[in-house]
Parts: sequence; structure tokens; C-alpha cells
Amino acid sequence: MAASELYTKFARVWIPDVEEVWKSAELTKDYKNGDSSLQLTLEDGTNIEHTLDPKTKNLPYLRNPDILVGENDLTALSYLHEPAVLHNLKVRFMDSKLIYTYCGIVLVAINPYETLGIYGSDIINAYSGQNMGDMDPHIFAVAEEAYKQMARDERNQSIIVSGESGAGKTVSAKYAMRYFATVSGSASEANVEEKVLASNPIMEAIGNAKTTRNDNSSRFGKYIEIGFDHRYRIIGANMRTYLLEKSRVVFQADEERNYHIFYQLCASAHLPELRPLKLSSANDFLYTRQGRSPVIEGVDDTKEFSTTRHAFTLLGINESYQMGLFQVLAAVLHLGNVEIKDRDSDSSIIAPNNRHLTAFCDLVGVTYQDMSHWLCHRKLKTATETYIKPLPRLQATNARDALAKHIYAKLFNWIVEHVNKALITNIKQHSFIGVLDIYGFETFEINSFEQFCINYANEKLQQQFNMHVFKLEQEEYMKEQIPWTLIDFYDNQPCINLIEAKMGVLDLLDEECKMPKGSDDSWAQKLYNTHLKTCTLFEKPRMSNRAFIIQHFADKVEYQCDGFLEKNKDTVNEEQITVLKASKFDLLVELFQDEEKATSPTGQTPGAGGRTRLSVKPDKSRTGTSSREHKKTVGCQFRNSLQMLMETLNATTPHYVRCIKPNDFKLPFSFDPKRAVQQLRACGVLETIRISAAGFPSRWTYQEFFSRYRVLMKQKDVLTDRKMTCRNVLEKLVQDQDKYQFGKTKIFFRAGQVAYLEKLRADKLRVACIRIQKTIRCWLARKKYLRKRSAAITIQRFTRGYQARCLAKFMRRTQAATIIQKYQKMYVARKRYRQKQAAALAMQTILRAYMARQKYQALLREHKAVIIQKYARGLLARRWYKRCLSSLVYLQCCVRRMRAKQELKKLKIEARSVEHFKKLNIGMENKIMQLQRKIDEQNKDHKVINERLVGLESSHALESERMRVELNRLRGAEEEAKNNANRVTSLMEELQRLRKELSTTQKEKKTIEDWAQTYRDEMERMVAELKEQNGLLKTEKDNLNRLIREQGQQMTEKMARAIVEETQQLETDLNEERSRYQNLLTEHLRLEEKYEDLKEAISSNVAKPGHRRTDSTHSSNGSEYTYNSEYTESEEGSRAAEDVTRGIDTSLTLKLQKRLTELEQEKQSLRNELENKEELFQRARARDDAEHKKARGAELEYESLKRQELESENKKLKHNLAEMRQSLLGNAGAGAGAPGSPAYKVLLDQLNSSCEELDVRKEEVLILRSQLVSQKEAMQHKETMTEPSHYVEDVSKLKDSDEIKQAYVGLKDTNRSPRFLRKPLEVNELLSRLRSPTPDFHKLNEDGELWLVYQGLKETNRLLESQLQSQRRSYDAEVEVLRGELQNVKEENNRQQQLLAQNLQLPPEARIEASLQHEITRLTNENLENMADVPTATREARVTILRRMVDLMEQLEKQDRTIRKLKKQLKVYSKRIGEMGAGLTEGQTSPGQMVDEPIRPVNIPRREKDFQGMLEYKKEDELKLVKNLILELKPRGVAVNLIPGLPAYILFMCLRHADYVNDDQKVRTLLTSTINSIKKILKKRGDDFETVSFWLSNTCRFLHCLKQYSGDDAFMKHNTSRQNEHCLSNFDLAEYRQVISDLAIQIYQQLIKCMESILQPMIVSGMLEHETIQGVSGVKPTGLRKRTSSIADEGTYTLDSILRQLSAFHSTMCQHGTDPELIKQVVKQQFYIIGAVTLNNLLLRKDMCSWSKGMQIRYNVSQLEEWLRDKSLMLCGAKETLEPLIQAAQLLQVKKKTDEDAEAICSMCHALTTAQIVKVLNLYTPVNEFEERVSVSFIRTIQTRLRDRCETPQLLMDTKTIYPVTFPFNPSSLALETIQIPGSLNLGFLTRV
Repeated sequence: MAASELYTKFARVWIPDVEEVWKSAELTKDYKNGDSSLQLTLEDGTNIEHTLDPKTKNLPYLRNPDILVGENDLTALSYLHEPAVLHNLKVRFMDSKLIYTYCGIVLVAINPYETLGIYGSDIINAYSGQNMGDMDPHIFAVAEEAYKQMARDERNQSIIVSGESGAGKTVSAKYAMRYFATVSGSASEANVEEKVLASNPIMEAIGNAKTTRNDNSSRFGKYIEIGFDHRYRIIGANMRTYLLEKSRVVFQADEERNYHIFYQLCASAHLPELRPLKLSSANDFLYTRQGRSPVIEGVDDTKEFSTTRHAFTLLGINESYQMGLFQVLAAVLHLGNVEIKDRDSDSSIIAPNNRHLTAFCDLVGVTYQDMSHWLCHRKLKTATETYIKPLPRLQATNARDALAKHIYAKLFNWIVEHVNKALITNIKQHSFIGVLDIYGFETFEINSFEQFCINYANEKLQQQFNMHVFKLEQEEYMKEQIPWTLIDFYDNQPCINLIEAKMGVLDLLDEECKMPKGSDDSWAQKLYNTHLKTCTLFEKPRMSNRAFIIQHFADKVEYQCDGFLEKNKDTVNEEQITVLKASKFDLLVELFQDEEKATSPTGQTPGAGGRTRLSVKPDKSRTGTSSREHKKTVGCQFRNSLQMLMETLNATTPHYVRCIKPNDFKLPFSFDPKRAVQQLRACGVLETIRISAAGFPSRWTYQEFFSRYRVLMKQKDVLTDRKMTCRNVLEKLVQDQDKYQFGKTKIFFRAGQVAYLEKLRADKLRVACIRIQKTIRCWLARKKYLRKRSAAITIQRFTRGYQARCLAKFMRRTQAATIIQKYQKMYVARKRYRQKQAAALAMQTILRAYMARQKYQALLREHKAVIIQKYARGLLARRWYKRCLSSLVYLQCCVRRMRAKQELKKLKIEARSVEHFKKLNIGMENKIMQLQRKIDEQNKDHKVINERLVGLESSHALESERMRVELNRLRGAEEEAKNNANRVTSLMEELQRLRKELSTTQKEKKTIEDWAQTYRDEMERMVAELKEQNGLLKTEKDNLNRLIREQGQQMTEKMARAIVEETQQLETDLNEERSRYQNLLTEHLRLEEKYEDLKEAISSNVAKPGHRRTDSTHSSNGSEYTYNSEYTESEEGSRAAEDVTRGIDTSLTLKLQKRLTELEQEKQSLRNELENKEELFQRARARDDAEHKKARGAELEYESLKRQELESENKKLKHNLAEMRQSLLGNAGAGAGAPGSPAYKVLLDQLNSSCEELDVRKEEVLILRSQLVSQKEAMQHKETMTEPSHYVEDVSKLKDSDEIKQAYVGLKDTNRSPRFLRKPLEVNELLSRLRSPTPDFHKLNEDGELWLVYQGLKETNRLLESQLQSQRRSYDAEVEVLRGELQNVKEENNRQQQLLAQNLQLPPEARIEASLQHEITRLTNENLENMADVPTATREARVTILRRMVDLMEQLEKQDRTIRKLKKQLKVYSKRIGEMGAGLTEGQTSPGQMVDEPIRPVNIPRREKDFQGMLEYKKEDELKLVKNLILELKPRGVAVNLIPGLPAYILFMCLRHADYVNDDQKVRTLLTSTINSIKKILKKRGDDFETVSFWLSNTCRFLHCLKQYSGDDAFMKHNTSRQNEHCLSNFDLAEYRQVISDLAIQIYQQLIKCMESILQPMIVSGMLEHETIQGVSGVKPTGLRKRTSSIADEGTYTLDSILRQLSAFHSTMCQHGTDPELIKQVVKQQFYIIGAVTLNNLLLRKDMCSWSKGMQIRYNVSQLEEWLRDKSLMLCGAKETLEPLIQAAQLLQVKKKTDEDAEAICSMCHALTTAQIVKVLNLYTPVNEFEERVSVSFIRTIQTRLRDRCETPQLLMDTKTIYPVTFPFNPSSLALETIQIPGSLNLGFLTRV
């Protein structure tokens, strides 16, 4: 393809830039061959001219189409070059917040410097089992790929994590190990995976430090081998370390720190256990303060130290060893503070009693003199002598630092060794996955020996990486049968040879180290002489003779030779090591026990801080190496260990993770292109791109190519063979055959060809769009023109019509105006005349009226003055008379008072004289007595006389009064005569005056009549106003009534809502408790399985035959968790053939037993709590249901049920007695000569009489009870009738007359004041007045009656309001009373149910007695309660009835006792009859009896042989029963040929027989064997859906049978009478029902897991990947991410596959007879799994988040809903579980631009979390160029609006969630006696009973 075809106008290219590395530009002019420059426009609008290189004429890189930007795999880009890679990474990192990107086989990870929520367990579960290319790039995808290839290919794997410091290598490796630990689990109970993860904090503490680039930089390389067993579970791990940076112990650059452990110790120095270490702040020690940055922001060293100690403990390093480690570390810090001073120029000295040296010696257990001496001296050995040489201060300081480094290196090795010991296992390792966390390529301003080794290791790794990439490319080409052409790629073998070959850099360095006087300068000269002219990769700096430059694969690096020899030798003073070996500190001696001696070349073990074991497997033989091995230099050791590492990697399948550091300032989500491109070049990503670009990087399957580029084909080009169609089209589109190749399944394109095809496709679509736009615009324009033309014509028509109408209107108005003017002028003149006339008349009228009024008022004043004078004179006369009269009376009083006083005085004198006489004449008493008697007689006479006088006085007074009155009358007559004489004159004058005024009064009559008319009008207006007010009052009353009704309705609704909310809350709490219980049940099952595995392992190790002892921690009630049958033991013994090479820890077994006991207790408590919750829920539901029923109806219903039950019992007893009577009579007739026959007749007579008496008593009780009930109802009716009826008439319905009547009546009743004493008008009269044509309102309202009517209406309205309020109060009171009665009825109902349940457990004889006793007691209580409310007569009648009932009760008790006695006698007699019959049979028979023998079988009733629904079996046949019915039963044959649930029915019928014979041991063993056998068959065939479904159905049916025939009234409502006879009678199996319910829950969970394992592979393919609607989804390039090794060989699943599988599940469960409610729960769980898995994959797959995929998902969901409708399962709640998926699909399709769109999205996606919404928007990817990406600002708007949502931040849905299952009671209508056992079940040993 010519360049002119690609570099055309508007083509976009990349040009170099100093700041941004690469900058995007657009061509403004087509490029032609030979042009020296390009005309470009930058993105900011700047126009520039880009000059091409005159030598190479290389054109700038072309930019990929926008549709390819942001791809998951860089190899999917059409143009593969550096700017495309950099831009794609930047877009994903900055815009989409995606830190992982594939680059072929490499995972590029960019450090976000921010904690992301993408590493949780839900993400791990989502990636588990997925192919690497199916999900978005992630470290978990790489780990899953390694784990899967290890299991599939049986080949060890390696994950190589590299990058520079701060790029996130350690974190990536940590997450990879976490993934393995989570997915694989542990093969033992030692929690190896936790120990593997616990090694990370330890290694970070002792091997990580803060650098300028990273706060947690790993200063060593490590390779961790995670071992797996044959089941691919973690069994252990092994760690190798490489090149620990020991120099950091003694020196740190600015803004850096020493290793974390030192600062953790200093921060925790205040702890009591660390005080002996004599530590203080980190700034007090030389080795921790040199970097001047002792604190890391956001890191608490004290907390980290606690984490480190916990990790040590978890790995088995006890407290004493930990304190020893801390003691050595503290000694290193003190050693750094030892101050060495100059003694002279050639020697040095340490001051005596140096505090820090003393502390160092105390901590390590050495003498102060020896250590201080050898710190300042060294020993020199020659062939013959030994010298001790003092050291200058500088050399002594270096020796001190060397010792500190050596001690720390030894401690590091010791810790690594013990970590490996903790991680190692005795189980045989089957395979391993290695995780290599090693330093990336490094280049600094000053590069030394460490950087040289690091870059050397990266050279080796890059070579291995190149070879692996080349190998994969070759395999892909060979697989697709593409002609193989050699790809030219960079081979760094020359650089490696320069470093490690003979006479290479390392070889010359080791040689120089062996020289006695070797130096860095001499070594540099050797390098120059050897390689400067012979190797192009080696250079010499221009300005230095002590440095050299090596051209590495990533960049040129200049190394400074200073310190190379010293670091390579790693010299330590031998005498110092000897002093340490003589220490009293055991741990220090252990550190140096493998040290032969400190030699001058090196003093370190192989590996320079690494381990001695360098092979793939642990090799302990390396510990005893020779002294020659110890003399190797650091470079030699590193080369050997690197060689071993490369051998390990080459023996494994590698996986690559390249970590990129986006910026040097640790800013979150900040991207520096310069730093990124440097690292991309250094880590080999660009080399991968270059290798891919050199071949055929773009690869499409034929179907993908056809789907994508169908638009470029014509109809005639489309053939049935897709491969031939693609071949023909490509030959037409691309002329150059070298640009593509056809493989077996794919088409391979060279770089740029996909972009060219995309350009052709876009052009074709653009042309089609233009044509469509042209047609649509033409249609729209013509439509607009026609609409305008029609509008113009219409406007013209209406305008002309309007103008004509205006002209006609103007003419009419002109004529009208003339007429109006004429009449107006006439009207004005006439009005003016009439006004003047009226004014004159008014003036005359007013003047005359004024004069008349003045004259009238003068006459009136004169008349009234005369009247006033008359009354005044009369008043004065009366006053004078009264004054005179009062004076006379007063004078009389005074005179009479005076006379009385005088009389009193005389009497007192007489009294004193008598006393004196008494004193003087004492003997005169008799005489005095006589005198006294005489006085008394005289007094009596005086009294009579006085009475006569009083009578005379009264008659005299009356006569005087009469005379006085007559006198006054005469005087008044005299005065009146005088007055009349005077009045005659005045009256004559008044008559004359009145005659004169008569004419004036007649003239005023007219005026008064006018006033009356005005008054009448006012009264009419007043009446209208009153009517209006009346209407308002009626409206107000209606409003009040409506308000009352609304309030009542609101209260009802509020109560209903409260009840519903409370019910929902109870249901929610119940579901939560049920879910917790079922989760604990699952955990218990898991622990039980582990316990069984341990028992199997123990049995296999012990290998002792015989019976196994049951665990003592298990009670007999928990027998469902143990296998106690011989068959079970034999099965377990046959299956316990596992390869276990080590025994199980006894303490672990005891812990498990203890844990099982705790779980049992917790399970029991949770079970009780669940029962309480269910009981509360049932009570709440019963309360809600009972509120809608009448209390009396419920009571009567219950009474009728009790009566029916008693009658049925009575009939049953009668029937039994009749049968017994017949049998007795038959036996008596057969043996008439036998002794005792008369006794039988007597007995029968007694029984008959007792039965008759019992019937009579029962009838009397029932009659009395009915009388009581009728009396009670009559009393209630009477009370109801006597209560005052509430006024409920709606006044608004009355007419006006009725209202007036009501008001008038109210007026008469309420207004009884003295001013209304006159008789009011009658109602009819008032109505007649109002309805008259001309009512006389004067007469009508003469007493203010209309106003009274109005007042009456108001009073009536008030009355109505008060009545309504009282009615409301009475209603509330009635509601409260009903609630109380309802609560009493509920309590009574519960009590009745309990009593009934107790009665049903009694034998039939005692059941009737208990029922009658309870009935009489209840009636007695009711009567006693009602006695307080009835009259005395009724009360006495009731007392009499109660006494009668008590008597009847006593008689019934006597009768019952008699019946019991007779029954006992009857049993004895029947036994004797049986014995006598047996004797007669055995003896000789008479000839007469021989005749009767053929008839005897006929007399036996056949009904006794009817089957009772029981199966009898022998105890020894129990094992055979369980084996044939459970363990060896084939579900398919049973489900197809027999009734559903047949095994459950058979087991229950066997259980019934064991209950019937009252054999508790048989019941217990049968239930236990059944439960254990079901568990066993599920454990054996738990992955078979048909088996699990079959036993779930049968377990539920067995549970329902236990409930249905338990005898509980709650479960017997739907039973027939025959089924009620089959109830269990001897045992209460409620506890076993709970155990079987738990078993059903376990089976249900196993069923869900089985379905999930079947559906899981189908969901993603069928719901997301498969195109149900062909042609909607566009296929984009996929790159290399879908590798052949990652794709399993399986067919492509479609939505039809899912629907068929769902239908298969449904039909299987229906065939097995599964309960419909249980099927609904299973379907709901299935749909939840489908929705959750689909949504999780959608959230983790960027290529699936597009508009077309949203349409596909919505169509698929509609198909699932259609399936639900077909199966009648729409109401099971399954559709609601798909709501998050539906909303996610809608989110992909809605508009995503404006704020209105954001608001619509927030309201629409209520089932999605904020994290999920933002994730979908970030992942949204256009498939075509016509779609647009979601802007960052829009996503920010969504986040702002959803900020206040209260929700969990979890991104993915939990696919492991299982809804709590319930088993609603479903009774069976099948009669047990009709069940037939087929012979195919081999149950012939069962006997029907």
C-alpha cells in the first residue's frame, strides 16, 4: 500500500516532542512522494511544518483510529509503535482509571499511588476459572492463567514481576500470592496459605526500606516457590533471596531510610519487654539518622512492629527467638554509634567504657576488651609468622561497618531459613508456581557494583523473555500453518557475553580481587585494554579513567569503578568473627555456626544475602560445602545463583508482569510520559511490540472478520463458506499479498492493515451515511416546503376572510352608531327633565315633612309635660302620707315599750320578795306548793282568756283594716273626682288639637307605606342572607363529615401500613436469621466433612480392623452426624485409600472436636432463636388475620369443631362397643355351656346402661350449653337495644322546609327565656307565611322569629358536631374494646389449641373425659364472667344452671370411673375367652362341633385385615432396607415409572410400624440410618443433579409426612379421617424433624452448587459473548490476549443452551415431585446466579460495555422472562434478581451527555451501586466511530449526585450468595394403605400391615 494512500489530508500522525515525548498532529495537505516536509496542525490549532529526515525519509508514525484507543491489549492496535503504546496506556490510566493493560503475553501494571478496591475476595472469585483474555487485564488474570496451566499441562509455572523501585513489584507479587492462597486453599489444617501471606510483613520489615522513589522499596530480590499437591492445593513454600543491599545498613542517602525493622524497634522502645535493649529515638543512632527522614507519612512504625511480631508468631518463631532477633538488631544499632578515635596517624583507639560498645557487648554476650581490641586491630598471616597490625581510624570505621553488615546479612539469612522451615511441609510436592520479585533495570547518576549486578540480571531475564516471545510466535504460526519467516529481533547475548564470558567484566573483577595489590584503577585499565577495541557494547567515558560504559538492551549505563573490588570481596575481620563465635548468646552462635573462618576475599555465604539452596527443590546437602566454596566472590556467587534461577525459569512456563512508575512524586493517577517511556524501553514492552509488529500482529478469526467487514462486501461476494468469502474480499481490498496470510482458523495481518480496513469501512459507512442524510434532508426539506405552502394558502384565505368581515363589521357599526346617537340624545334630554322634576318634588316633600315634624314634636312635648306634672304631684302626696303613717307607728311603739318596762320592773320586785319570804319561812313549802298549784290553774285560765282576747283582737284588727281600706277608697274617689273635673277641660282642649292634626297624619300615611316597602325589601335580603349562611353551614357540615371519613380512612390505612411494615420487618428478620442459620449449617457440614476426612486418614494410618469408636463429644441425640451402621463403616473403610504420608496432629483433632461441640451448641441456640422468630412471625401473621374476623364467630367455630370431635369420638366408641358386643355375643353363643356366660350378659347390660347414661348426660350438657349461649346473646341484644341510639341522620339531605322545622323545634326546646313568654307560632303557620306570594314580613318577624330560626340552625349544627364527635369517641372506644376482646380470643384460642394437642396425645378413653371437663370448665368461667352484668333473677337462674352442671359433671365422673372399671373387666374376660377358645381348639371336638367348623372362618370380620398403611420389617433387615432403598437406588427409574416420593413414603410406613409397636430403639436406628445413608449417597454422587434433586424431593416429602402424621393440629387440617387415624401415637419426633430439615437445607445447598457448576460455563458465553441478534454487535480486534493455551476445548454456548438447561432442571424437579414452592426458590437462585455472573463479567470486561451489547443483554433477559412466563414462574421473585443486570444494560444504551441525562441515570439505576455505575461508564467503549465516549466530567457529575447514597462500596455481586430456603408444609392426599411396593426395589422382606 502506497504511503500516499495513508498520509492524506486529515490523517493523524505522531511527531516527537521534548516535553510530551510524542505529540498528535493532523495533516492539512496530502503527502506526495518526494515531499521533504509535511503540513500539520496540532491539537491546540497551531500550524507547523514537519521536516522529514533527508537521509531516511521516514514518515512520522500514523495514529490509530479512536475506536482502537483504550484497548485491553496493546497488540490489538493496528499501528504498533512507541507513541501508540504510550497513548493507549495514558488513556486507560488517566481517563478510565485502569492500571492494568496486556501487551501480548506481558501484563503492564502502572502504580496508581492510591488504594483501589479491585483486590477483594469478590474480584478473586470473579477471575477464578476464567480464561485470561475473557476478563479485563488484572494481576489475578495472570495468576489464574498460571494456576490453570499448572493444572492442565502438569508443568511448573513462574510469574516474573519486574520494574524499577517504586513501580509496585512487591505489591503485585503479594496480590499474586494472595490469589493462590485464596483459590487453592490448604491441603492441611496448618493454614499454610496464611503462613505464606504472613511471610510478607516479615520480609518487608527486614528487606524493604524507604528510597527517594518508593516508601517501601524491596532492597533484595526474591523468588518464592509455592508448592501444590496433586489436588493443586497449597502445601508449602520456599523462598530464595538475591543480592541483599547490605550497604544500606551503614549508609543511607538523603531522604532515605534504613530497613524498616530498625525504625520499628526504635518506635516501640517504650515497651517493657524492649527496655533491656537500651534503645531510644531513631535520631540517636548513626545507622538510622543519616537519611534525615526517619518517618514515613501515613505509616505507624509501632503498629507495623506489632504486625511483624504477629507474623513471626504465626510462622512458629516463639517469643524467645523474637527477643533474640531484636537483641541482635539493637546490637547493630549500638555498634554503629561506637566512636573510634585517632591514636596517631597509623592507629586508632576506642575510649574505655564506651556506652554503646558496652551495650553492644552486653547484648551479644562478648567481652568488652576483645571487641574493642579487634575493632582497632587486624591479624596478618604470612607463610611463617603472624602479625597484629593496628588500623587507622578510617579503616577501623570501615571494619566496624563491615561487621555490622555481616551480622545483618547473617541475621537476614537466618530469618529466611526459618521462614522456609515454617513454610516447608512433609507432604509430597506435585508442582509449584514461582513468583519472582526482582529489581528492574536501574540507571542513576552514580552507578556502582549493585546497579551492575541488577542490570546484569535484567539482561539475562530479557534474553529469556525474548526467546519465550519468539517461541510463542513460532508456535502460533506453526499451528495456523503460516509460512515461517525469520523475525529480526534484538539479541542481547553479546552484552551477556561481555559481562559473564571468559575475560569478561566479572572474570576480570574476580582476577583482580585475587591480586595482592589489586585496585579499582588497575581493574579499569584491564577492562579498557581487553574490551575497548574488541566489543562495540563497551565504551570509555571521555573525561574519566575510573569508569566504563556498557550498552544494555534498555540504555547506556556508565559505571564508576570505585568500590567494585571491595564490594566484590565483602571482607570481614576474621578475629571479630571469632570473638562473636565465642559469645554466650546462643542465637548469635547459631548465626555463625556454619562460618569456617573469615577470609579476606569474602566473608559471606553463597548468594550474598541469599540462601545456600539454589536448586529448584530444597537441597539441604549444600550446608556442608567446602571452604573453597566459601571463597567465591560476590560476583561469582551472584552469577551462579542467577544461572540457577534461569535454569528454574526455563524449566517452567513463565508469565510476565512489568510494573511502571507513572511519576517520581508519588502523585495518584498522574502520568509523566518521559518516565513512562523510559521504563517501557527498559522492561522490554516495546521490544515485545517490535517483535509482534515485525510479523503479523493483527489476527482475526474468519467469523470475526466477516462480521466486522460485512459492509465492504457485495451480496454476490457472500458465499456459504466464510473462509472463501474472506479470501475473495481480501484479495480485492488489499492488492499486496504479503500484507496478510490465511491460517487454518485466523487471518493474519501486518501492522497497519487493520487500520486501512477500518478506514475503508469508515469511508463506506460515511458514504452510506451521507446518502441516508441526503435522502432524509431532501424529504425533510420537501415536507417543510409543502407545509409552508399549505400554511401560506391557509393564511391568505383567512386574511381575506378577515378583511371582508372587518368591512362588514365597520358598516354595521356605522349604522348602529347613528341610531345609538339618536336615542342617546333623546334619553339624555328626558333624563335631565326628570331629574329636575324629581329634585323639586323632593325639596317640597322634605320641607313640608320638616315643618310637620316640628309642629308634632311641640305638641308631643306639651302633652308629656302635663303627664309628668300629674305623676309628680301624686308622688309627693303619697310620700307625705307614708311619712305621717310611719311617725304614728313609731309613737305607738315607744309608748308600749315604756309600759312594758314598768311592768317588768314590778315583776322583778315581786320575785325578790318571794325569795326573801322563802328564806324566812322555810316551813311554808307546803303552802307554797299549794299556792303554786293554784297559780298553775290560774295560769291555765289566764291562757284561755288570752286566747279569747287574741281572737277578739284579730277580728277587731280585720274590721279596722277593712274600715281603713274603705276610708282610703273614699278618699281616692274624692281625689279622682277632683282630678276628673280638671281633666275634662284638658281633654276637650286635646280633642280639639287632635282633630286639627288628623289631616296632617293622613298626609304622612303615604310616606310610612314607602318606608314599609323598604323594610320589606330589607327583610327579604336578610332572609336570602340567612339562606346563604345556611348553605355555608351545610357545606361546612359536609366538609366536617368528609374530613371525619377521611381521617377514619387514613387511620385504617395507617394501621394497615403499620401492620404491613411490621410484617415485612419480621419477614426480613426471619430471612436474616434463617440465612445465618443455614450458613452456619453449611460451615458445620464443611467441618463435618473435614472431620470425616481426618477420621479416614487416622483409620488408614492406624490400619486396625474392627469397629470404630464414636467420638465422645457427640451425644446420642446427634446421631445424625455419625455413621453407626456396619454397612457405612465398610463403605468408609473401602474408600479410605488416600495417599497420606504423615500423621495428623492429635491436638488438631481435639481442637476440631471442640470446635464441633461449639458449633453444635451455637447451632442449637440459633435453632431456638429461629424457632422463636418463626413463632413471633406466626403470631404476628395470626394477629393480622384475626383482626379481620369476628371474635364470636371464631369461638363458635372452635366450639363446633370441638363438638364434632366429641361426637366423632362418641361414635367411634359406640362402634367399638357394638363390635365388642357382637364378638361377645358370638363367643357366648359358641360356648353357651362355658362357665361365666351370665356374667358376660350382666356386663353387657351394665355397659349399655352406662353408654345410655353417658349419651343422656352429654345431651343435657349440650342443651344447657345452647341455653347459656342463647341467653348470653339475648342479653347482648337487649343491651344493644337499650343503648341510646346515635344521631346519624345526614342533615345535608333535608330540604328547606325540613331545615326550618328542625330549627323551629330547636328554638322551642332551647330558647325558653322570660322575654319569649308569649305562645310561639306553630310550624305550619310559619311555613305558610314564608310560602305566601306576598308574605307580611312585619307580621312574620314581629317577634324576631327569623333570627330565632337562624339561631336554631346554628344550635342544630353544633348539636350535629357534638353528636359526630361523641360518635367518633364511641367508635374509638368500641375499637379498643374489640381489640381487647380479640386479644382475649387469641389467648383463649392458643390455650384451646394447647389443650387440644394435649388431649389428642391421651388415649381415646381419657380424651372424651378431658374434653368434657374442659368444656364444662370453660362454660363455667364464661357464666361467672357474665353474672356481674345481668339482673338478679337471671343471676339466680344461672346459679341454678351451674349447680345442675356441677351435679352433671360429678355424675359424668362417676360414669367414667364405672366405664373404666368395666373396660378393665372386659379385657380380663376377653383374655379368658381367648384362652378358653385356644383350649377348645387344642382339645377333642364333638361331632356337633365338626359340623360348625366350615362356618367358623366366616364369623371372623374381614375389616380387621384392611391394611393400615404400615410396613413391617425385621431388625436385621434394616441394613438391607437402607441399601436397596437409598444407596443402590437409581433415581431415573424411580422418577419415570413410580409415584413421586415413593422412597419417602416407604420409609415413613416402616417408621409408623416401629411407632405402632412402641419400639424406640427401632425408630432411632431407622432414622439415623436413613439420614446417614442420604448423606453418604450425596457425598458419593453430589455432582449429579438428578441424584441431588431426587433426594431433595424425597427428604422434603419425608419431612412433610412426619409433620402431616405427627398429631399436631396445625398439620392435620387437610387430612382425611383415615389419614388422621394413621398419625404417630407413641413418639414425638419434633427433634428429628429439625434434623431432617437441616439435612434438606444441606441437600438444597448442594443442589444449588451442582446447578451453579453446570450453569457457570454457559452464562458468560450465552448471555454476553454469543450474538443472539445477528449483526448488531460489532467485533473489534482482540490482539494476543485470547491465547490458545488459555481456551479450553469446549463448544460455544448460546442463550438457547441456557434455556434448555433451565428447562432440563425444571422438568427433572417436576418429575421427582419437588414442591412447587421449593421449585420457585430454586429458579430464583438460578436467575440470581445468571444475573450476578453476567453483571460481574460485564463490569470486568471493557470490550463488552457498548451500546450494541446492551441491546443484546436486554434481548437475552426478555427471553429469560419469556421462559418464566411459559413455566408460570413470574411471581417467584426471579425477575427481580435480574434487575441490576437490566439497569446495567439500560445504562449502556441511554444518552450520557447532559445533566438531565445524569439525573435520569441516577433515578433509573437504583439497583446498582455507585461503584458499579461509575465502572460501567468508565468501561463504556464505542464499537463504531459514530459512537462517543463518556466524558470524564459527566462521570464526575454522576459521582457527585450519588454521593449521598448509603450503600456498600462493593463492586461485584457475590455469586456465592444463597437465599435462605424454606420448606412450606405441603400435605399429601395419597392414602398410605393404597401404596404398592414394586418388585424392582427388591423389598420383598417388607410386610404390609
